[in-house]
Amino acid sequence: MNTKPLSSTPALFSRALLALVVVSAVAIAGCAKKEAPAAAAPEVYVAEAIQRDVPVFMEVVGQTKGFQDVEIRARVEGYLDRVAFTEGAFVRKGDLLYQIDPKPFEAALAGERAQLATWEARLQKADNDVARFRPLVEKQAVSRMELDNALAAQEAARAQVDAQKAQVENAKLNLGYTHITSPLDGLVGTTRVKAGNLVGRGESTLLTTISQLDPMLFRAGISEAEMLRLAKRANELGAAKGESPVPIELLLADGTVHDHPGRLDSVDRAVDPTTGTLAVQFTFPNPERLLRPGQYGRARFQVETKKGALLIPQRAVQELQNLYTVAVVGTDEKVSIRTVKVGPRVDNLWVIEDGLEPGEKVVVEGLQRVREGAVVRATPAEPAAAPGQGK
Repeated sequence: MNTKPLSSTPALFSRALLALVVVSAVAIAGCAKKEAPAAAAPEVYVAEAIQRDVPVFMEVVGQTKGFQDVEIRARVEGYLDRVAFTEGAFVRKGDLLYQIDPKPFEAALAGERAQLATWEARLQKADNDVARFRPLVEKQAVSRMELDNALAAQEAARAQVDAQKAQVENAKLNLGYTHITSPLDGLVGTTRVKAGNLVGRGESTLLTTISQLDPMLFRAGISEAEMLRLAKRANELGAAKGESPVPIELLLADGTVHDHPGRLDSVDRAVDPTTGTLAVQFTFPNPERLLRPGQYGRARFQVETKKGALLIPQRAVQELQNLYTVAVVGTDEKVSIRTVKVGPRVDNLWVIEDGLEPGEKVVVEGLQRVREGAVVRATPAEPAAAPGQGK
C-alpha cells in the first residue's frame, strides 16, 4: 500500500488555507462593489406665497354688433343700373351706393308737372271769374247763382292744384329713390343684387347692410348672480365718484385687450326664463375700426378688490377631479403635499383661500420629481408678474 510522506501534510494545509483566504477576499470585494451610492436630492424651483390686494374680475362672453345696422332697400320698382361701391369698404354719409334707371320716373314727374300746370291755369280762370262776377252781382247784372257757381269752381280748382302739387312731390320722391345713398358713415356689406336686376317689385328689395362701427356695441348674457355683483359695483362707484359707469375691458379672440375701455350701456328688462340669463349691452369706442360686427370676445370688469389675498403661481397648483394640491417645501427641505382651496385667478397667479400660509414655499418646477416626505434642493424661481400687470 502506497502512503504519502508525513512531511507533505503541512504543505497541503497551507495551500488550502491560502485558497480560502483568496476566495473570502474576492467575495468581500464583490459585495463591496454591489453597494449603490446614496441618490442626490432632486433640484426643484420654488416660489414664496405672497400677500397683496388684488382686483377680482368677472368675464362674460358675447358678440359685437354695429351701433347701427341699417338695411338698404329699394323703395321703388326699376332696373338696377349700377352698383357704385366696393363691397366691404368704409363709406361716408351721402355716398352713392346704387343707381336705379331713372328715366321712367323722370317721365312720370314731367307728366305730373304738366297736370299741375293745367290745374293752375283752371284755378287762374276761376279766380278771374270770381273777380269779374262780384261787382256785377252788386249791380244785379248777373245772378247770385252764377257767382256761387264761380266760387265753387274756384275752390274745386284750388283743391285740384293742391292735390296735383302733392303728386308732383311724390314723383320727385320716387325719382330721388332711384339714387340710393348711404344714410351714415359705416362699413358696407356685400351687395345682394347685381346691376341689371329688377328690384322693388311688390316689396322693398334688400340690397345691402351698413353698420356704424364707432362706437361698437357688445351684447352678452349674464346670470342673475353676476348681474347683482355688477349692480353693486356700479352703486359703489356711484357713491364714491358721483357717477355710475363701470369701466369695461374687451378681450379679443387673439388674447389682446381692446385699446379703448367701454361702459355698461343697457340691461334688458327681464331675465330670459329659458336660459336664466339677462341680456346686457356694453359700448366700446372704435375709432380705428378694429372691431367688426359679429366678432366674439369677453367683456371683463372689476367687481371687487380682495384685501390681503394670498397668491402663488398658477403652475404650482395641480388639479385632479376638482381636488387642488400644492407641494410645499419646509425649512428642513422636505416636501409635503397639501390640499388647498383656490379662489379666483389673477393674471398668472392664483388666489389661495385656505391650506397655505404667507411665506411658505411651493414647488413651481420639478413637481414630477417630488413626493411626500422627499428631500429636495430648493432654488428660487423667477418672480411672477404682479397682479394687473399682465393681460
